Amino acid sequence: MTGKERFLKIINRQSERCGFWHGVPHDDAKEKLHMHFGVKDDFELGLKLGSICRYVRPEEDCHLWRRTDYPMFDPFNQAAHKNAVLQSSGSGYGTITHGEAVFADCEDEETIHSYHWPAIDDCDFSETIREIDRTVEAGQAVLCSTWGSLFSNTWNFFGMENCMVKMFSEPELVKAVTGHLTDFYLAANETLFSLAADKIDSIFIGIDLGSQLDLLISPNTFEEFLLPFIKKLVDQARSYGLHTTMHSCGSIYRVIPRLIESGVRMLHPLQALAKNMDAASIAQYRDKVAFMGGIDAQQILPFGTPEEVKAEVRRVKKLLGPDYIVCASHETLLPNIPLENITAMMEAALE
Repeated sequence: MTGKERFLKIINRQSERCGFWHGVPHDDAKEKLHMHFGVKDDFELGLKLGSICRYVRPEEDCHLWRRTDYPMFDPFNQAAHKNAVLQSSGSGYGTITHGEAVFADCEDEETIHSYHWPAIDDCDFSETIREIDRTVEAGQAVLCSTWGSLFSNTWNFFGMENCMVKMFSEPELVKAVTGHLTDFYLAANETLFSLAADKIDSIFIGIDLGSQLDLLISPNTFEEFLLPFIKKLVDQARSYGLHTTMHSCGSIYRVIPRLIESGVRMLHPLQALAKNMDAASIAQYRDKVAFMGGIDAQQILPFGTPEEVKAEVRRVKKLLGPDYIVCASHETLLPNIPLENITAMMEAALE
């Protein structure tokens, strides 16, 4: 069975055994990983470790954004301050070394609507398509879409604390920004899907909602300010026959039912030490949603022995069942995780 076939069985909750995904190595860990496993890039590393799927990242890895004068999302108005120093790896995000959030003092929606929001004409999907084709040829499932980071991108435009206040004092301003971000993500995905929907298995969106202890906003605030926009991304994917995998760090247990109702088919990364996100707590949803993640990256993977890692993988597999993809409880493999523990996680996942 190919990785793609296994992934589809898992996300459709029809699998008889779990799968494995190695995640996305941090830049500081890549050289060590590549040398140890004898590969030249992350694509080859995934194949070497038996990953059933690959996350093709248009913004981060495939140079989606053509512009070099300001980033895709411009919360500090880099376009109007040419003397600001843009720090970017070419991912399309980028930050500048100084500046205030552009809507920090905004009081009217017209200012938001007239801002220079990113345009599809400034995007290039050619490298994304090449990486999708490479993944399909290797037999892996393809997870691909724009990241859809609606929450953190919105608060960047106001400043985080300011954004939280405006959700109550001027809610329409916050929704206007989130709406523009969503419109761009939808348009970008539309372009991508028109080119390659038949090669993609699931979109992968990242909307971090939780801290170690709880949600960053209440369930009702989430339902008002984020859920309608998330559902637009999910519904668009569905219209192309694609599943939705959603990433959210932290403790999100209080909105898991809402995410399932919205059409999310797989949850990631299952931050194991966050409150009520351990495998025993979220196993109650195993008949309603598939899981990916859950192997503690805060204690077990960096500080445990290989045998302790294997024991934890076996424990989580038993709790979450076969409709589950084993990987770290964050998609990023940090350089403090011993190489032998990555091997142990993979070996126990594929037992």
